[in-house]
Amino acid sequence: MKKIFYVLIFIISLPACSQKNNTKVEVMSKFRVLTPEEERVIIGKGTEMPYTGKYESHFENGAYLCRQCGTPLYLSSSKFHSECGWPSFDDAIPGAVKQTVDADGRRIEITCNHCGGHLGHVFKGEGFTPKDTRYCVNSVSLDFVKTDTAYFASGCFWGTEYYFEKAEGIITTDVGYMGGHVDHPTYKQVCTGETGHLETTQVIFNPEKTSFESLVKLFFETHDFSQTDGQGPDIGSQYHSAIFAVNEEQKEIANRYKKILAEKGYFVATEVKGEAPFWRAEDYHQNYYTHKNGTPYCHVYRKIF
Repeated sequence: MKKIFYVLIFIISLPACSQKNNTKVEVMSKFRVLTPEEERVIIGKGTEMPYTGKYESHFENGAYLCRQCGTPLYLSSSKFHSECGWPSFDDAIPGAVKQTVDADGRRIEITCNHCGGHLGHVFKGEGFTPKDTRYCVNSVSLDFVKTDTAYFASGCFWGTEYYFEKAEGIITTDVGYMGGHVDHPTYKQVCTGETGHLETTQVIFNPEKTSFESLVKLFFETHDFSQTDGQGPDIGSQYHSAIFAVNEEQKEIANRYKKILAEKGYFVATEVKGEAPFWRAEDYHQNYYTHKNGTPYCHVYRKIF
């Protein structure tokens, strides 16, 4: 007989100092009903037969979620074909996967950090990718969703990320640099204002739970889009307001909201730019306010739409 594992119905709404990573986790009213095979692997810590899982040779763009609770675990960009017979990833979404010594005392077991469901094992030192890590995961422990990506620049990327990482439907966020003429720029280089880059937040989201239009509204409602020389006390070209549209639909939506704001009487300095390379910023910039136990000094939410 199928079993249902219940959890209390509540919503996580933690201050930045309590959040452990940049992944938005939505708590479900109950865990999914598991098939006998899923229960054997996820609850009983079993292993599916190699080369039988539906995600072993699956390479569609999106995110892989915990089958039991729906927590985002891996991005498709980290998946690779190891020919081991199980889905392989060389990285996990920060804070999503827990590693513990297996009962056999030799291997490292990986479990969902939210519900504790068994995923598989992690191995290092095999040399498959530059990250030298292989998360070997059972397909039955996973679900898959297609994702979309958006890029927003609204001053200091610490504050921009602060609001987006908390929004509904967000899979994960990263901060970095876009729009310049130097490859692999450093924070020190960008701060000179001479590379042409803007401090930018990359937002990967589930289009079934949110939309680019909703994210554009949040973008405009969390910074001063009328400022032309920076954002708040941060003055410089690297702090200009901009949306980097990845396609014509995003460009149309961004420009439409600029027009709506103008009709409301606002001056809009935000530029709508085309797609450009995203260079991920140094690790110490990621989830800055989470790690520093603080709140933005130049971003604040105000209802406009």
